[in-house]
Amino acid sequence: MLSGIILAGGDSLRMGGENKSLLILEKEALILRQIRIMRELCNEVIIVTNTPKLFLRLVDTSVRIITDYIPGKGPLSGMHAGLTLSRNQSAWVVGCDMPFLSPAAAELMLRKKKRGLDAIIPWLQGVMHPLHAIYDRDCAGHIWTLLKHQDTELSSLRKGLLWQEAVESEFQSDGIDCSFVTTIKTRDDYFLAQQHLEKTKVRSG
Repeated sequence: MLSGIILAGGDSLRMGGENKSLLILEKEALILRQIRIMRELCNEVIIVTNTPKLFLRLVDTSVRIITDYIPGKGPLSGMHAGLTLSRNQSAWVVGCDMPFLSPAAAELMLRKKKRGLDAIIPWLQGVMHPLHAIYDRDCAGHIWTLLKHQDTELSSLRKGLLWQEAVESEFQSDGIDCSFVTTIKTRDDYFLAQQHLEKTKVRSG
């Protein structure tokens, strides 16, 4: 069993304040696309947001909508809330600006985590990607400690956790496209994501 946690907080300054989770990709709001994809692997999906009313009418009632325990502390605060309230021992944690989620990549990482680790985090081309990673629910306590010390950097997750990276070769050997770590930060990113989906559609068609 796996929980899916979508972190849907934060400002979208480089998008002119537009909520990235509501961007339309292939006639579907990005967050609805994410929920649909996560359900291929997860029996529970949680949205962590500081604007819950925005999603109440958009998503069905099976999706849990929760808020941060400590607002204004960034994605770590959202992760803490999501992990604390998740019903499963393992969770797939993503940002609401990630258009190409991969259940196959998440499943590969979940298999690795079952070896007794706290987290499996993608490490692609020498870069750590703390989102689109698999975490144990018990990581919430570690995150709480970081927040109490005013440490809100995602990269700080490595401190004190028993974690392991998942590298390109592992994904590629399973035929998994590593574009799953792509994020939409700007209008240009949004345009490129639309282009990527169009090219994918042409190849598969």
